[in-house]
Amino acid sequence: MPTTSPSLRPSTTAVGLHDVHKTYPGPEPVHALRGVSLSLPLGSFTAVMGPSGSGKSTLLNCAAGLDSPTSGQVVIGGRDVSGLSADALTRFRREHVGFVFQAYNLIAHLSVADNIELPVVLAGLAPDPAWQAELLDAVGLSGMGQRRPTELSGGQAQRVAIARALFAKPTVVFADEPTGALDSRTGAQVLSVLRAAADRFSQTVVVVTHDPHVAAAVDSVAFLADGRLVDRVERATPEQIAATMLSMGGA
Repeated sequence: MPTTSPSLRPSTTAVGLHDVHKTYPGPEPVHALRGVSLSLPLGSFTAVMGPSGSGKSTLLNCAAGLDSPTSGQVVIGGRDVSGLSADALTRFRREHVGFVFQAYNLIAHLSVADNIELPVVLAGLAPDPAWQAELLDAVGLSGMGQRRPTELSGGQAQRVAIARALFAKPTVVFADEPTGALDSRTGAQVLSVLRAAADRFSQTVVVVTHDPHVAAAVDSVAFLADGRLVDRVERATPEQIAATMLSMGGA
C-alpha cells in the first residue's frame, strides 16, 4: 500500500484553505471564490452547501487540487499543493486524494475489483488483495469483485466508486453529489455506506450536496454564498439545514 511521502509534514488537518480566491477571466470576470478559509480535521465528515452559483464546485475543485486558486493557499495533509506542477499534482492526487462522482465514472470493461484497484495501479503501486476484500465487505459487495459495472444497480455502482476512492488510503475523499443520480431510498443506503466506511477507517470525507438529508448525516456543514463562507454548523437536522438554505435563497 502507498506510504506517506517524506515531503508531507505531520498534521492534524486533512485539508486547509487559506484566503482562497478564484476568478475566471473574461469581459466580466467571475469571482467564484472570495477569500475562503476553511480547515477540515483528519477523520472529519463535512458537507458543503449553498445556492446555485455559490462556488461549491469551485471550492471542491480547488480543495482537491483539480483547479488552481487565483490566490491563496491549499494544503492537503500538510503539503502545500498550490504551487505544484501539473505532473506533480497528478501524482499527488493519485496517492492522497480520492473521488466519488455522481456519475460513478467506472470503467465498463473492467471488473469491480479492477475498478477499485485502478488508482493504485495508475500510481505504479502493487494492489493489496486483503485490503480490497476488506473494502468490498465494508461497502456490502463481498463476492462481487468479478462482476462488470453493467451487472450492477446504481447503488451498487456507487458503492464500488466509494471503495475505489478509499483504496489508496487517501488523506481525503471528495464526493460530488454522490447520491444525486439515485432514488431517495438507494441514496440513503449509499450515504449510510459512506458514513460507515468513513467511521470504520477514520477517513476524512468532504461531500458537496444540495440535499439537507445528506448534509444532516455528516459532522459539520459549511455554507457558501456568492463565493464566501458564510456559516458553519455542526450536527444539524435536515429541517435546520433546509431553513438555513432557504434564508440564503437556496432550494
